[in-house]
Amino acid sequence: MINGILFCSLILLNLSILATIYRLIKGPSAPDRIQALDVLGIHLISGVAIFSVLLRNTAFFEVILLIGILSFIGTIAYARYIERGVVIERKQSD
Repeated sequence: MINGILFCSLILLNLSILATIYRLIKGPSAPDRIQALDVLGIHLISGVAIFSVLLRNTAFFEVILLIGILSFIGTIAYARYIERGVVIERKQSD
């Protein structure tokens, strides 16, 4: 019973990921693309978590943490690039 529910949730999650990728590519503005990138990271974390429960294995917790950190850093870097034009600001030396 629970395996069927997990498989069904993975299928629905894959459909949601496809819709998010469409919004990431076709987004009307840059902030929409940033938000879609963040949502894609959340969907990936959810997919790995469901897969981990399906396999009854806790080895994927580090992968979930790594995806979360990289997704957060990528979203912040992309947002700073849109806002300022650069990701890392450097001081101009005289």
